[in-house]
Amino acid sequence: MSGVQIKTVTDDEAGMRVDRWFKAHFPALRHGDLEKLLRKGQVRVSGGRVKANRRLEAGEEVRVPPLHLSQRPNKPKEFRQEDAKAIREMIVFEDDAMMAINKPFGLAVQGGTNTKQHIDGMLASLEKDGERPRLVHRLDKDTGGLLLLAKTRQAAQRLGDAFKGHDIEKTYWALTAGVPRPREGTIDMPIAKRMVRVGEGEEERVVPAEGEDAKKAITDYQTIDDAGNGVAFLAMRPVTGRTHQLRVHAAAVGTPIIGDRKYGGARSSLEGVSNNLHLFCRSMTFPHPKTGRKMTLSVPLTGHMLKTWIFFTFDANAKCEWPEDIR
Repeated sequence: MSGVQIKTVTDDEAGMRVDRWFKAHFPALRHGDLEKLLRKGQVRVSGGRVKANRRLEAGEEVRVPPLHLSQRPNKPKEFRQEDAKAIREMIVFEDDAMMAINKPFGLAVQGGTNTKQHIDGMLASLEKDGERPRLVHRLDKDTGGLLLLAKTRQAAQRLGDAFKGHDIEKTYWALTAGVPRPREGTIDMPIAKRMVRVGEGEEERVVPAEGEDAKKAITDYQTIDDAGNGVAFLAMRPVTGRTHQLRVHAAAVGTPIIGDRKYGGARSSLEGVSNNLHLFCRSMTFPHPKTGRKMTLSVPLTGHMLKTWIFFTFDANAKCEWPEDIR
């Protein structure tokens, strides 16, 4: 490509990294070649030098120098029709900015070692005009429930900011071994990743901790129902969003989540119900990424947790309201 181009960042591209903006506009440009252009200052944004991770703002002008594009033919993308069908069956809400799905238990959100099927990969099947739904947060593989997805770059930026700014209220449902005392309250307990002894070896786990590496972790909870002294149906609200926070907090106060063998040990097994993790993201209240208006989405229980709720005759449509003075 010869000649310098000046391109204006669109509203939909706001918040996009410089390297990803170039990937979208010039897919044949090698990443190494882009880095060289950035180091030499040949790529400029609003007249200034930038790095690859610089996030763009709507209306900014990007100076694009003459580019040497790869002549390697692009392989046509192959999408599995069954992936598109499966994702469509999970959708509980959709508009032009976002979509929400009810993620099944056992399905990973992102790829990893020995993980062939995951939500992020399946979303490629919904690509249209170069756009595809984007992840803005995560759920553990063994946790089911509500997962929000952005359909545009701008929506992804706004939802991502809402998660980072704790402007999203999440309610999880859990089945615990034992009933917490008191039945309603707040767990304020810092946690950190530490190496702990497991059997004859060591394993990295999240544990209650003190020290500079400990992160503030707060969980509100309330007991919705119980089956005698054996198990409790809890609603849990993570005020902070730390890795494995709910599981660690539940175990630390003596009521581990059923099916959580990692943190609950032998107490996490219960005769008569599934040994799979009983943790489900039931609902979220958040600002809509386009209108900014607060909205609440809820999803119905599925899989082994629904069977367990039927077994204990718990109300699968129970309402949960968080009092302002819980903390």
